[in-house]
Amino acid sequence: MKDKTTSVYERRYDIDWIRVIVFDLLIFYHVIMFFVDWDFHIKNNEIVYWIESPMLFLNQWRLPILFVISGIGTRFAMNHRSGLKYIKERLSRLLIPLIAGILIIVPPQVYIERISQGFEYNSYLSFYPDFFNGIYPSGNFSYHHLWFIAYLLTMSLLATPLFLYLRKEGNSFIKLIKRKVEHQPLFLYVPILFFLIPEYTLKSFPATRAFIDDWYAWSVYSLCFIIGFVLICMKETFWKALNKVRYLSLAIGILSFSILITHAGGKQFHDSIYPWIPILKVINMWTWILAIFAWSARFLNKKNNLILQRNNAVYPFYIVHQTIIIVLGYLLMDVQMHYGFKMLIMVVATFFLSWIIYKQIIMRFNFLKPLFGVKV
Repeated sequence: MKDKTTSVYERRYDIDWIRVIVFDLLIFYHVIMFFVDWDFHIKNNEIVYWIESPMLFLNQWRLPILFVISGIGTRFAMNHRSGLKYIKERLSRLLIPLIAGILIIVPPQVYIERISQGFEYNSYLSFYPDFFNGIYPSGNFSYHHLWFIAYLLTMSLLATPLFLYLRKEGNSFIKLIKRKVEHQPLFLYVPILFFLIPEYTLKSFPATRAFIDDWYAWSVYSLCFIIGFVLICMKETFWKALNKVRYLSLAIGILSFSILITHAGGKQFHDSIYPWIPILKVINMWTWILAIFAWSARFLNKKNNLILQRNNAVYPFYIVHQTIIIVLGYLLMDVQMHYGFKMLIMVVATFFLSWIIYKQIIMRFNFLKPLFGVKV
């Protein structure tokens, strides 16, 4: 039965486009991680330093915007569902792929990393029992890139009571936020104040994706998740306000990152000597998120068969892509070839093989679809 407290939210194709593009950028990002001097599971025989600057740019907003989009998607997912049905849907769409990914997709990554470190196994099959020995990185058991699913699942379950409250028609908090934003679109920048709290209080907990003790990441990504839900609850008020700040957000984003890259150091700008860097870092992150939403709403909110196909494929792509990248990287790491050609081969092959796995394997067998988050 439809929940009478829940109003219908129409599909936004710009949100689909952002989701697909950001996950596509994730594939590029993980390919480039093979070539830069940052922590990754295996490395190319030549390190490329110049590409770290564009990587730093993506690093500031690529994960936060995914959690904001997840919060937005959660509001859409709750359109016609009770709290119990929503929880069942989250378990089906997140827990099952997480378990399947840990058991099937992640072990080859750990295996390749270990043999590249000099560990000897007769075959992958002889390694597989060792995958369950100890927790990575000292051991082998891990969810690797699937940490995003584990975090999102936990946030979704914990935030369900809050979201059930916020989605009620005429919710007083949402009405207050709408009035503020309608009166002054710059109110969209208020989340910056909330992000400053973990930035100054949890700096000693660098993001580890290890689930336990990852307090900084939990705080920032949970805020993004909840804020995404609240923003979309404002409906047209949010989109009208975005349109009014689109030029300002783009300008502030360009200026703030230019200052960051000039005056701060480190992959996440944590090791800067300037006390104002955390403020600028948060401003940079949030303004780019607003700018991306604003300009996507301006140009991408149009029905398109391509985005419908890509949106259906993006979850399986995300699940399988890193294993493909690490296999390709292992085959190419010691080959004497210009790094540009290696990058091109890895990017093209990762997209191509992900599409083949999705189209020719996952979509052909109904029993595989739930394992990769595809609706049967």
